[in-house]
Amino acid sequence: MTPITSGGPMHLRSCCLLILALVVASSAQAVEPVPDRAGVPAANDPYRWLERADDPAVQQWIAAQNQHTEALLGATPDGAALGARIKQLATSGTTLSDPVMAGGTLYYMQRVPGQEHAQLMGQAWPDGAARQVLDPEASGLGSMDGFWPSPDGRYLAYGTEEGGNELLTLHVFDRRMGKTLDDQLPWAGGGPTPPGLSWDADGKGFLYVRYAPPASGSEVSLFNASVVHHTVGQPANEDVVAFGEYYSPVAEYALLNSGDARSQTAILAMEGDGGPVDVFMLDAGRFKRVLGHEANARQAAWVGGRLYVTAFKDAPRGKIMAVDGSGRVTTVLAQRDGAIQQVAPLGDGFLVVRSWGPDWWVEHYDAKAKLVRRLPLPAQGIAIETIVSAAGSDKAMLSYRGWTLPRRWVEYHGADGTLRTLLEAKTAADYSAIAIHRVEGISKDGTRIPVTVLAMKGILPNGRRPTILEGYGGFGSPVRAGFVGADLAWLERGGVLAYANTRGGNEFGEDWHAQGQKLHKQNVIDDFHAAAQALVKQGWTDSARLGIFGISDGGLLVGASLVQRPQDYRAAVARVGLYDVPRHEALTANGQYNRNEYGSVSDPVQAKATLAYSPLQHVTAGTVYPAVLLTTGANDTHVGAWQSRKFAAALQAAGKGVPEASRRPVLLLTRLNAGHGGDAPFSQRVNDSVLSLVFFARELGLPEKAL
Repeated sequence: MTPITSGGPMHLRSCCLLILALVVASSAQAVEPVPDRAGVPAANDPYRWLERADDPAVQQWIAAQNQHTEALLGATPDGAALGARIKQLATSGTTLSDPVMAGGTLYYMQRVPGQEHAQLMGQAWPDGAARQVLDPEASGLGSMDGFWPSPDGRYLAYGTEEGGNELLTLHVFDRRMGKTLDDQLPWAGGGPTPPGLSWDADGKGFLYVRYAPPASGSEVSLFNASVVHHTVGQPANEDVVAFGEYYSPVAEYALLNSGDARSQTAILAMEGDGGPVDVFMLDAGRFKRVLGHEANARQAAWVGGRLYVTAFKDAPRGKIMAVDGSGRVTTVLAQRDGAIQQVAPLGDGFLVVRSWGPDWWVEHYDAKAKLVRRLPLPAQGIAIETIVSAAGSDKAMLSYRGWTLPRRWVEYHGADGTLRTLLEAKTAADYSAIAIHRVEGISKDGTRIPVTVLAMKGILPNGRRPTILEGYGGFGSPVRAGFVGADLAWLERGGVLAYANTRGGNEFGEDWHAQGQKLHKQNVIDDFHAAAQALVKQGWTDSARLGIFGISDGGLLVGASLVQRPQDYRAAVARVGLYDVPRHEALTANGQYNRNEYGSVSDPVQAKATLAYSPLQHVTAGTVYPAVLLTTGANDTHVGAWQSRKFAAALQAAGKGVPEASRRPVLLLTRLNAGHGGDAPFSQRVNDSVLSLVFFARELGLPEKAL
């Protein structure tokens, strides 16, 4: 965001009034009816004209909204100083990705101060010096999104995307020759179907996920992805489908290679997001199904020549089943305390990552699945991210981070149980003064909801702390500890940050996820409200100083929360959120991939439940809603940008019946060259943080100076 300061305060006031007039005038077009061709009831939806991104009237409306948002936030007192501190914190440290090991080299993404995009680094392990392997941005190939080194480390497949369109093109870098080869493989996943790749044992080719190539002059269809094989050096049009041509229109795949001399390959195939997987293993040149949906399997890893699958049938916290080369299935580890999040090989045994609410830990088991020990990691305030290990080696590298800890790599020695720090991201600020608290909310049905509260040491509940509560609650994705980073700027001024472990994630296992899916989505909204009320009851804040924040499905949570209980929140920020749930399924490819999570409105019972919580359908004229900031990306293939346009227009129209003294701003910012945000440029992510925190500071009364 660029503050508008030229011309003095009178010029700024005139500019804001002019832009506001444009916004209101554009919203007046909302009465135009648009025929419904998607089978979703068109009743009471006067904002369908805003679904047409190529309409000049819509483009003018978007431009007016952007100008209004930037003008209002640019005039925020102390906004420039707060924004400068956020940028200082964000740009002064080094950031690291999770590592990948291949051919004796450790690969990872690293961004140092001054870099817009992270660069791919390689380091001969364990004693080699870190060197830059590749910077696609410098070659004009676009932003890197994913990399996959070959087993011997000679080749490196990597994905690029442009303009936030989220569709990947794969390239092959030859480390021996020091150049990117001519191989260019378009439509390699991205958008609704995530990318995936598995190298052949000889390193001469690989399997990868691909949408069907479109006919000449046509756009690619975001359905019917399959797994194809590419031989390095051959044209993409010679790639051969190896699996999945008729598996599912909403297919997603995870490709797993054993990484040993046998180079076994497994495919975890999913029919959309949020559901169980089918497990396939390569047998005599064909992929054979060895586990189906009935096992309720969710993830897998190769351990000692067998595929260890985490399954949740009759085991809501997860059990581990092993599949051998012949397809025989046996139970290795029965359900225990803690929900299984990850499995990895170690020596002749294995490691298991578990969680219980906000707490994460790692357990070491021997070859007979007997517990050896729990690893000596911090007991609270961290989350485990990646384990780099191999069968036969009693050493493993773990990547983890915490609220006050940037990403850290440690080496675990299975023989004696010791940990040794290998590498940690450096920061220029002191995060040791942050205190971590816990409170608990009681949801409508009596379910207990953990809430993590962060504040500077010495900042205690006084009932008036400006507080931001964040949640997600969907797709089995847990809310877990993540480094505070630039959000320290909020805490330094006496603000509070809180994170709710609502249902819909898998923090407590698969039942916790299922209780927030489909017909039970309202549970997530009630859980979030319980978390908010706990913050008030425990004296951290009150409704006049409480803000709520969410991204994507978390944006849906924020939207539903603010329309259902507007009196309980003072401000709301939602990024790339979902607000018209029935139309999401009807109009976007990703909406059909999301049926496992949201259900389908083609089912009358589900349609009734969906309409009961879908935010757009419950915006009521004359209601005093919280101050709202919505941000979206014009090229988003996950959640259409029209979702934010329609919701903003409805909230703005509802505010016309509110007395001016009580009316609160409803702002929308559309980034025209951006998508869902997962691989956004560094500067965009920083600006998103500035935008959100300046807005919250303006609305919640954050002190202008650090305490």
